Amino acid sequence: MTDMERLPSFNGEFAPIAYRDGGIDLLDQTKLPGQVQMLRITQVSGVAEAIRHMRVRGAPAIGITAAYGLVLAADNGDEIIPAAGSLRATRPTAVNLTWAIERMLAIFRGHKDKPLLDLRAALLTEAHRIHAEDIGANRCMGRHGAELLPPGATVLTICNTGALATGGYGTAYGVLRAAHEQGRLELVYACETRPFLQGARLTAWELKKDEIPFRLIVDSAAAYIMSAGKIDAVLAGADRIAQNGDSANKIGTYCLGVLAHHHGIPLYVVAPRSTIDTTIASGEEIPIEERPGQEITAPFGINIAPADTPTWNPAFDVTPASLIAAIVTETGVHRPPYRLTGKER
Repeated sequence: MTDMERLPSFNGEFAPIAYRDGGIDLLDQTKLPGQVQMLRITQVSGVAEAIRHMRVRGAPAIGITAAYGLVLAADNGDEIIPAAGSLRATRPTAVNLTWAIERMLAIFRGHKDKPLLDLRAALLTEAHRIHAEDIGANRCMGRHGAELLPPGATVLTICNTGALATGGYGTAYGVLRAAHEQGRLELVYACETRPFLQGARLTAWELKKDEIPFRLIVDSAAAYIMSAGKIDAVLAGADRIAQNGDSANKIGTYCLGVLAHHHGIPLYVVAPRSTIDTTIASGEEIPIEERPGQEITAPFGINIAPADTPTWNPAFDVTPASLIAAIVTETGVHRPPYRLTGKER
């Protein structure tokens, strides 16, 4: 069996995670692209570790993983509420994590007085539903977003928003896939996305797998390539979107937004409605995760800075709504002024 044949799938779509026979099969994304390594996780603590250490990453994917994690809690007879708390604490910025956990807790509350087998079955059904809904939403976003691109489009993207970051197919990357399938996409420029290199390691891996033409660039080349008139649109995902359209995404997205605005290039944010945080009015209220400084000074265990170098390593930044040409969800294309409720039609 080849590495590609070993990849997990759900509903016929390549996915980074699958629940099987009382455990989670997880593609360890910290090993890509050099090694395709599957993890078998059977304990909630293992799920929390995988999310915290970015073995699985991307807002929709970690929400789905947490949902399956609560199924494992029921499998093992663990207390559901503490298990949910431990999963919720793993990464603070991605609202999809809390959204998925709350859906699972609603099922728990409705079945907590029923036999354990009934509770477990209900939780698994809901987790599968969350997973299936995400893939369906991604395909819809792909179609809506592809319509925004001109024929023969050249697109710049950041981080990884593909199947690896979701339940399958991808958000902003799903737009690339849909445009490629329609013959509308000429070339993708993928930012490397320091310091964790999701663009270089993961997006390039998916683009090669899907046979989509691309070029990998260093993050600091974005301004130059825009000034050369080579970019038709910038596509980005989101980990949390405020009601006014301010969007938190991988660090460096705000920079691309400023550059795109200066050069008259549209920036499109692509994310499911579950990424909209209806409890906050603006991006000022979005919590920004700060990650260990070793990701900067010694990425993947390779020292590139002097010992004890002080660091600041925010994982995300917030792009103001004023820099976003449109927000694409599964229900369509939404343009400013944004008044997002998570129920857009």
